[in-house]
Amino acid sequence: MPDLKKRFLLKAGIASTALAPLLSFSAKAAAAKAIDPVWAGAEQILRDLKQTSFPDHDFVITAFGAQQNQRCDEAIAKAITACHQAGGGRVVVPEGVWLTGPVHLQSNVNLHLQKNAVLSFVTDPQAYLPLVFTRWEGVELMGFSPLIYAYQQQNIAVTGEGILEGNASGDNWWPWKGVWKHTPWKLDPATDQKPGRDQLFAMAEAGVPVEKRILDNNRLRPPFIQPYQCQRVLIEGVTIRNSPFWLINPVLCKDVVIRGVNCISHGPNSDGCDPESCQRVLIENCLFDTGDDCIALKSGRNADGRRLATPIQQVLIQDCLMKSGHGGVVIGSEISGGAKQIFARRCRMSSPDLERGLRIKTNSVRGGLIEQVAVADIDIGEVKDAIVINFYYEEGDAGQFLPQVKDLDIRNFRVKKAQRAFEIRGLPRSGISGIRMTDVSFEQASLGVLENASDFKLSHVSMNGKPWTGPK
Repeated sequence: MPDLKKRFLLKAGIASTALAPLLSFSAKAAAAKAIDPVWAGAEQILRDLKQTSFPDHDFVITAFGAQQNQRCDEAIAKAITACHQAGGGRVVVPEGVWLTGPVHLQSNVNLHLQKNAVLSFVTDPQAYLPLVFTRWEGVELMGFSPLIYAYQQQNIAVTGEGILEGNASGDNWWPWKGVWKHTPWKLDPATDQKPGRDQLFAMAEAGVPVEKRILDNNRLRPPFIQPYQCQRVLIEGVTIRNSPFWLINPVLCKDVVIRGVNCISHGPNSDGCDPESCQRVLIENCLFDTGDDCIALKSGRNADGRRLATPIQQVLIQDCLMKSGHGGVVIGSEISGGAKQIFARRCRMSSPDLERGLRIKTNSVRGGLIEQVAVADIDIGEVKDAIVINFYYEEGDAGQFLPQVKDLDIRNFRVKKAQRAFEIRGLPRSGISGIRMTDVSFEQASLGVLENASDFKLSHVSMNGKPWTGPK
C-alpha cells in the first residue's frame, strides 16, 4: 500500500517526517504564548487530558477465524470481546484486505491496523442494523450503526498505519444526499434523505423521546467513527477514506485525542473531524483533504441541542494541515449547546479548493453562546474567505435564540491570497463586536462583507500592504 500521508505532504511541498514543524515561530513568541493568559487554557487542557492505556496483549483477528478478502465481522467481534474480557489490549488487523460490517468497540480495546492493512467496510445498509442510539446533524435518534461505534465505553482506541476504507461513492451511500453540487448521480426520490431528515427534525422539535425516533424511511448516512458518551478515546495514525458521512464524530465524550490521522473523503458531508458536546479534545498533526469542513466543532441542533445543553468545550487544535474543504477550523452550525475555550494554533491551510479559513456559522434558530476562542500562528496560502462569522447560516434570522460570539482573539494570522478577507454578518438585533486581532495580514484580498460588525480591537493589521483600522 502507498504511504498516503507521505504522498500528500510531498504534494503540498512539506517535509513528510511530521506535521508538527509545519510552521516555524521564534522562541520568543513561543515563550510569550506560554505565559499569555489568553492561551493559559490551552496548556490547561494538555495538563488535564486523561490518556488511554492498554495492556501489552494482542488479539490477532486471524486467530478468531478472519480470512483475507472475506467478511470478518464475526471474527472481529469475537476478538474484541475476548480482549475486553481479558482486561484489554490490542485487537490486531494484520496486513491485507479484510471485509467487514460495523465494528463495535468495548472498554479497554485498541483496534490496531498494521501497516498495509485495509479494513474495508461493506456498503449494504442492512449490514448496519439493528438500529443504535446515535446522533445525526446534531439530533439524537435510533439510526444506522456508525461504521466504527462505541456506546458508553471507556479507554478505547483506533490506531496504526493501516487504512479504514468506507467505500462510499457515487454508486452507494453518497446518492442518498440527493441534490449536491453538480449531483454526479441519478436522483432517486425513494432514497433521498430529505423526507427522513425533515421527519427527524420535526420529532426533535416536538419532544419525541429518542428511543421512539425511528424513521419511516431512513436514508440518513452513518458517520465513520462515532464514540458516544465515552471516556478516554484515542484515534491515531490511521488513514480514513471515502466515508458515507462525517469521518470522526465523537459525541458527548470526555478526553479525546485525535493524532496523526489522514482524513481523505470528497463526498457530500465529508467533514473530517466533528466533535459534538465533548470536553477536553486534542486534535493534532492531522491531514484534512475533505469534501466539507475539515474540523467542525458542534453541540447539537435547535431544540435537541438545548435539551442536552452540553457545550463543546476545552478543545485544542494544533499542527494540522487543511488541504481542501468548506472550512479549515469551524464552529457550528449545530451549536445550540454553545462552545467555549476553543484554541487553534500552528495550522496551515492552503488550496484553491479550501473555501474558508476560520469559520463560525449559526443563526437565530440555532442560537448558541460561542466564547473564549483563540486562534494563533495560522498560515493561509490561498482561500476563498479568510475569516467568516455568519449569523445568517441556512434559516437566517428566523428564530428567537440570538447567537453570540464573545472573546474572540486572533493573532499571527497570515493570508497570502483570499477573494475576501471577511464575511462577518451579525444580526441587526445581535451584532458582532469586540474581536481582537493582533499581527494579522491579508497580502492580497478584497475587504469582503462586514454587516452589523463594530468595535474591533486591532493591532498591526494590514490589508494589501496597508494598515487596516477596522470597519467604518
